[in-house]
Parts: sequence; C-alpha cells; structure tokens
Amino acid sequence: MKKIHASLPLLGFAAFSGTGKTTLLEAMLPKLVARGIRVAVIKHAHHDFDIDQPGKDSHRLRKAGASQMLISSRCRRALVTETPDEEANLPHLIAQLDQTQIDLILVEGFKNLSFPKIELHRAEVGKPWLHPTDNNIIAVAANVPVPASESAPLAEKAPLPLLDINNLDQITDFVVSFIQGEIDTHSALQPQGLQCGDLTPQGMLSVAEGRERILGHIVPIKQAQAVDLKVALGQIVAHDILSPVNVPQHTNSAMDGYAIRGDDLECDNYDVVAHVMAGHSYDRPLEKGQAVRIMTGAAVPECADTVVMREQAEQTDNAVDNTVNNTANNTIKSSVRFNLAMSAIHAGQNVRQAGEDLALGQTAVAAGSKITAPELGMIASLGINQVSVQRPVRVAIFSTGDEVQHPGEEQKNNCIYDSNRYTLHAMLTQAGCEVIDLGIIEDSEAALEATLQQGSEQADLILSSGGVSVGDADYIKTVLDKLGQINFWRINMRPGRPLAFGQINETPFFGLPGNPVAVMVVFLQFVEPAIRKLQGMTNWQPQVFNAIARERFRSRPARTEYTRGIFSFDANGRLTVKSTGQQGSGILRSMSEANCLVEVLPEQANAEVGDSVRVIPLQGRI
Repeated sequence: MKKIHASLPLLGFAAFSGTGKTTLLEAMLPKLVARGIRVAVIKHAHHDFDIDQPGKDSHRLRKAGASQMLISSRCRRALVTETPDEEANLPHLIAQLDQTQIDLILVEGFKNLSFPKIELHRAEVGKPWLHPTDNNIIAVAANVPVPASESAPLAEKAPLPLLDINNLDQITDFVVSFIQGEIDTHSALQPQGLQCGDLTPQGMLSVAEGRERILGHIVPIKQAQAVDLKVALGQIVAHDILSPVNVPQHTNSAMDGYAIRGDDLECDNYDVVAHVMAGHSYDRPLEKGQAVRIMTGAAVPECADTVVMREQAEQTDNAVDNTVNNTANNTIKSSVRFNLAMSAIHAGQNVRQAGEDLALGQTAVAAGSKITAPELGMIASLGINQVSVQRPVRVAIFSTGDEVQHPGEEQKNNCIYDSNRYTLHAMLTQAGCEVIDLGIIEDSEAALEATLQQGSEQADLILSSGGVSVGDADYIKTVLDKLGQINFWRINMRPGRPLAFGQINETPFFGLPGNPVAVMVVFLQFVEPAIRKLQGMTNWQPQVFNAIARERFRSRPARTEYTRGIFSFDANGRLTVKSTGQQGSGILRSMSEANCLVEVLPEQANAEVGDSVRVIPLQGRI
C-alpha cells in the first residue's frame, strides 16, 4: 500500500464497483456546498475515457497531435493531457489543483493508496469488507452492521465509526467534522496538514522519512578544543564567539569628504580646521562654521555627525600673513563650500556609527557555524587569535567481501578493487572528519565482530560498504544483534535502495550499498546530514537550486530518483541541466563528470524537457 499526504484535508471513498460511490458523492456535494465548503473531486477511472466531443475544435486539435489541450471560456476551463506512456499518480494530480480556492479534496478510487478514507459497503454487492486490511479507513458507511469478527480492524485499534450509507446528512456531518480536525484518524502514519509528495510503497521508507529517523538518533558531540585562527578554516564553532569590542570601534566616515555638524547645515562656507587620515583623529570638539577634511574610515570628530563627499565640495586655500616683529610667518587657511543645495545634505549621512557592524558583547559567529574565509576575517578583526571549535568527528570505515582487494595488488580472478573506501575517505575528509581506516575485512563472523567492536571503541560513527547493508549472510545479523540494534531498510530511491542503520555499542552505524555511485548518493542524503548534526550543525541543509531540464529525466512514480547531471547557464542566463549519460549505479565515471545531482521527487513521475527540476550541487561535497 502507498501513502499520500496533501496540504489540505484529503478524504477518499473506498468501495468495490457497484456500491454507488459516484451516486453518493453526487448527492452529498450540494450539502457540502450549502455549508460554504469549496470542494475538489479527483476520480480514478480504470478504462479509457474522453470528456471531449467529436467534431469540436478542441477534439480536432487533440486528434491532430496536441498532447495537451487547454480550452478556456468565461465560465470554465479544462486541460486534457494525453498520457500514453505512464498514468499520472495521485500526488501529481493533487498538484494540478489550485489549493488556494478549495477547502477539501475528495477522492473516488485509488483505494490501494494510503490516505484517510471512508469505506462504503452494501451487503447486496456481495464483496468483502475493506477496513480489516486497510489501516487508512477512518469510518465505515454501510447498510448492515459490521460483523463482530470484523469490528476490530488491525490490532490495537478502536472500533471505527459506523455510518448509515443511506443517511446523507450523517455522512455530511462526519465529513465536516473531518475537515475541522475533530475525527481521530487512528493512525500516526496519516497526519493531516503535511505537504503533498510523500508516496511510499509498503515496506519502504521515503528519503525524507529515512533521514528524519536517522537524525532522531544522532546526538551532537559536546567536546571542544582551542585552535589557532590560522588553522581554524573549515572547523565548526563550539561556542558563540562574542565581540569584545564595538565594530567599528569609533563612529567613522563612510567616504572621503568633509565632516560637519548636523545642526550646522546653513553655512555658505566652512573653515577647514584639520585633515584627518584613517588611523588618526581630530581630538577637539567641532564648532559651528568648522569642517574637517576626512578620509574613509577615519574617526569623526566630537560633535560632527555628517559627511559631505569630496566630489560635492570645493576647497579654497588662502595664504595668511602672520608677520610678527618684521618676521614673515605665512600660513594657509582653507575653507570649503559645497556644490549643492543645503536641503540635499541630510544630517547623519555618510557616517558609520560605532558598533554598527557588531556591538560590544554581540554574537559575531554562532555556535555550530562553519568557519570560512569571511568568518576568519571577522574574527581576526575582533583581535581574537584563538577559537574554540568542535573536535573533529571520528569516523571508522571498512569494506567487506572476499571479492574486494586493495589497489596496487595484482588483480585476482573474480575480484574487484576497493574503490568505496577511498571514495568515503575523501568525502569524510571533505566534511572535516578524522578518518579511522579499518581496511577490508573478510567474510566471517569473527572478523566482522572484531571490526565493529574496534570501530565502536575508537569512533563516533561507523561506516561500512558491501553486504552489511542488506544483511546478506546469516552471521551478519547475528553479529549486529549481538553488538547493537540495526535496522535493514529499503529506501524508495535510486540509486541506493538498501541501507542499514542503527547503533553498535551506542555508536551510530551505517551499512552502505556496495555499488560505488550508490555509496556516494546515500552518503550525501543520509550520512552527511548525520555528520553535520554530530558536529553541532543542527539546522544544516545542502544547497538546492531549480534548473530547466534539457532532456527528459525518467523516474518511476513514487520514487525519488537521483541522476548525475551537469548544470550550466544557457545564452539567456537560465540555469539548465542535462545528465552525464548512462546512469548505472556502478558507473563511477558518471559521478566524476557530474557537477550536480538532479533530484526527481516522488510526485514528479518524469521531468520533461523544459520542466523545472531540483539540482543539488556537488562542489565542496565530494
């Protein structure tokens, strides 16, 4: 069974053919509309159908080859889309609705998908009850009582509300109560108000669900160490770095010009009493009628609060005869006038206030931040030469399989060189981790147990690639059960479906697939977020862009598909993306050529040429 979420109340009516689903909806819709409820209906048909009329212009254009026909008038519009290759799934159909104009989505059909439903049952149809095997049915509308043997559907659930299928008012009241959130859906798997798009076959986890479960078991490391600023690049800040000073330290000029008083803007000329360079100051209060020629970054004198840029000023220098006792003592007296109306000068202009960038005691770099070049410069500007950072996350890695051998050895028959361990080592180093390489271990219970025990004692996280991800051999599960608690998951994604996750002696453990590309994709989607949380980056998110597809990206409905891609800007400045070619999960060259992953979401069965797709850049991550 599959699971569907929508951002509006979504309610289905499940029944066998002949029960009267359409008849009931037809009779109930006027009652809902009369209560002010705006309703959208999605109906699934098992046969070919045509809502167009032969001979009409729209029908003729479709038959002539239009794959999409949109017809519109003042009263209504309709979009007819041909789907010869693949039927649209329910999340895609929901996305076609303008959900700002409706209050409720009713669904007729799609009974094998997982979303809240009312079962309709008529004894005369002669079909079995649906609710005993459908965890998503929240009520039963029938013309006979539910037999005692059927009254407790699915273990540990309260009896379902029983409605009279012939009592439209009762069913309408129930639907209204559902819209208002007053109905217990009996299942934590079916919360209302989530976003549309999570569609997962039974027994599989979506990418988002798997990531959420993993992060729920990760606890940030609380060990810090002090390092010199020069070696802090790429480190994670352990504690908030507070500014010990105001930045800027003094109120200063934002440009070269003349500093004057904001309460003295009416003068025709100002006496220039000083020339202040950056790193120097004029230490007297500025009086009315005076100006100071000032350079960018220089401290503004006391009482001055306004700077007029140099290009708007005209300075005049005059020699003054200060002859005393027949001894010549000429000096230069300067004045300045501004080549603009005084009304164009605003008090406070072109001045940076002390503490405007950072005030004394303000957080300069928050805990959990990654130190990059701008942070290094800012910390240095505060006069700080050492920072407290998280100690590196220690990650133990190993490969499994008797068929795997070290590079540099003569290749044996039926063996492959170990590429995954080198790939993981590089990606972990890129993420700022300290790597503990445990090598290749043989396929035996004793070797696996000893390696896992060593990893749990030395590392904060354990990674393996190969058969451990699916528990291929019986001894694998025996060892894992002995040392910890491990779940073997199937993630609804490609590449990278198998994933083992749990704890070995309280140390988080990932069992990654054996295919080289799958290892990298699974690392990016699950392992790196866990590492970032261990590092203290609790709200870490990878960069994601939207790009225009230059080719068709195929995907199975309900599955998240990751295609190795190359993004670039076209002649119109649009970000576009194409694939690297063949996409087999063992083709390492495709990952080497890629600069991004193209993510096709579950509700987007295929991405056609010209469609917008999600692009995950790989620069700095692999």
